[in-house]
Amino acid sequence: MSDKNFPVGVALVIGGSGGTGSAICRELARAGSDVVLTYHQNQERANKVKASVEALDRQAHVVQLSIGDANQVQEVVNQLAAKHRIHTVVIAAGSDIKQPLIRDITPEEWKQVVDSDLNGFFNVVHHTLAHMKASGGGSYVHISSAGLHRWPERDALSVAPKAAIESLIQGIAKEEGAHGIRANSVAIGVINAGIFKRLWADGIFDEQWKEAVQEDLCLKRWGKPEEVAHAVVWLASNKAAYTTGQIISVDGGYGV
Repeated sequence: MSDKNFPVGVALVIGGSGGTGSAICRELARAGSDVVLTYHQNQERANKVKASVEALDRQAHVVQLSIGDANQVQEVVNQLAAKHRIHTVVIAAGSDIKQPLIRDITPEEWKQVVDSDLNGFFNVVHHTLAHMKASGGGSYVHISSAGLHRWPERDALSVAPKAAIESLIQGIAKEEGAHGIRANSVAIGVINAGIFKRLWADGIFDEQWKEAVQEDLCLKRWGKPEEVAHAVVWLASNKAAYTTGQIISVDGGYGV
């Protein structure tokens, strides 16, 4: 095994421009990996993440990508694989969802999230797996939800697609381990970044909600994006070379 954290090549971070995704990009760089990060709409924010990675003396590239578009995923992955070995794929993208009860979810809302998140995950795996197998193996790390272990009311649009993805993660681990492919997830609770900040600013979450949620936590605070990133980097690295098909919870003890 190499004494380096990663083989030569790049980590592809889907959603690397986001609050948690950007922390993942930086921690991958600190651990010794070059990074290719994708963004959906906010190129300016993605370019700032790129600059922060380069400030750590690693290479970074920015690509616009909507993972629900299978043809675009194929084009982006093939262009990337023609230039670099992809040693890690991190899926940190997710829909900017509302918080309805299941009974209030419309078929249109459901289809939109499933097409973007679940089918998007499949698109990424479908177009990256052969490249990673051909180059000697690699690692998938999916940013999942602590709601898999304890149901969070009004979060079905986030948790249900991730539950299906989790089944695929275990299938990848089982079927592709013989080819050097590992697949794991980091199940996160409330992280003080990204969509949480938007929902807090919009008043969807308030002090009463905060007190109720933190009452159920072992650690009475919100998580930091860097704490998620540390778990991702470990799972992606050679240090976790014998770990696959697993979920690491970074949730302050929400599931306890």
